[in-house]
Amino acid sequence: MIPRARGHLDPSPSTYLHDAGRDDARVPGVVVVFSGGAPSARVIPLPSGPLELGRGDGSGTIDDGRVSRRHARVAFEDGRCIVTDLGSQNGSFVDGKLATPHAPTPAQRVIRLGGSLLVPYADVRPVERAGVRGIDGFVRGPAMQAILEEVARAARDGTTLHVGGENGTGKEGVAQAFHRAGPRAAGALVAVNCAAIPHALAEGQLFGVKRGAYSGAEADALGYLQEADGGTLFLDEIAELDPQIQAKLLRVLENKEVVPLGASKSRKVAFALCSATNKDLRALVAARTLREDLHYRIAIPAVTLPALRNRPEEIPALIAQELGKLSPAPRAHVSLVEQCLLRPWPGNIRELLAEIRSAARAALAGGNRVEARHLSATAGNPFGIPMPDARPVPPGGHDTHLSDKPPKRTRRVDDEWRRRIEDALRANAGNIAATARSLGQHRNQLRRDIESLGIVVDRVAKDDDDGDDD
Repeated sequence: MIPRARGHLDPSPSTYLHDAGRDDARVPGVVVVFSGGAPSARVIPLPSGPLELGRGDGSGTIDDGRVSRRHARVAFEDGRCIVTDLGSQNGSFVDGKLATPHAPTPAQRVIRLGGSLLVPYADVRPVERAGVRGIDGFVRGPAMQAILEEVARAARDGTTLHVGGENGTGKEGVAQAFHRAGPRAAGALVAVNCAAIPHALAEGQLFGVKRGAYSGAEADALGYLQEADGGTLFLDEIAELDPQIQAKLLRVLENKEVVPLGASKSRKVAFALCSATNKDLRALVAARTLREDLHYRIAIPAVTLPALRNRPEEIPALIAQELGKLSPAPRAHVSLVEQCLLRPWPGNIRELLAEIRSAARAALAGGNRVEARHLSATAGNPFGIPMPDARPVPPGGHDTHLSDKPPKRTRRVDDEWRRRIEDALRANAGNIAATARSLGQHRNQLRRDIESLGIVVDRVAKDDDDGDDD
């Protein structure tokens, strides 16, 4: 387990209401994926019905100073996660929006209570068993850990593996695991992006070139297949190879001999082959872009990597790992992690990490904390579809001080926010700084809210009703 240190989505709840189980014994629940400023993988199962979450004692305890003693109730009804805020001081945010107190609210993607983030799961058993771990420098949740077990078996039992999945899901990392688990781990792992090889040069780069094969070939040159001899060859985007090159590759795989360009004699080679593509192999065969005989040679066994949006438990740890590579290393604010959980990330891990680096650069110019506002509006979204609001945090949320212009508010939200401010002022004897801290706000923003809502601090502070954070 990682120590303390999904927006334009498919409307199906299974996108974020992660369903890892396939039998009647599955256990619904929530997973605390971020708390105390660090990634987590703490499972809170709900096998017997609703459960109250808060700072109080019990199985629903959340160790977070910004969480009320009785903060929210969570339950699963007809396969849906339902959150009910219990009148908490700082409110409950469901899928990025402030939940109305005492009103049941369906949750699909993420729940924020104070500075903690929880993700609903139709079955929490896989996370409970496997957690989220760092393996060979990669963040691996339960789905990826199960795939790596399949990869290890394939490496021990044979010499081929095909890896499918969307771009950026981590196919090269799986190829590395395949190489390490096989009998040729002491040899080289040669990774080749077939889409980046010009068709005119593909034969020479893959199979090698004999001196004098063409003008300018002044010496023998090993190709990628010979470099992989005794190790593993990883051919990413294998279907991008010209059909004639595919035919020659098939002969190498069948005969374990390679004939360099311009040579008359073959050379023996022995390597394991890991191939990958983000496309359906059978569809490629039907479209005549992949040879049928090569398909049968490389397609079994195969694994398909799930998209990052279906591995939400990995996102906080991926963010923390990437920020930890920087010097000085900035901290991830809860708003940043929440936004990353809300977005679908069509570019998957590759896109997420690139956007986190970009956000960190923007944050380091003015501090050491990366917040939601540092993400671009288009980060993690399909092309041309920005988030409606890059920081969808209502008044009273922890990011309201980041903008000079107060967000638009509804009458209902104003009334609720007024009540919370007044309760906090009573609890802190009218001390603005202490009240701001208890609400997770900057004191300057709190003063603006007090003025705009017409709250008289001295009158509220002298009120006999001391309030409660329950």
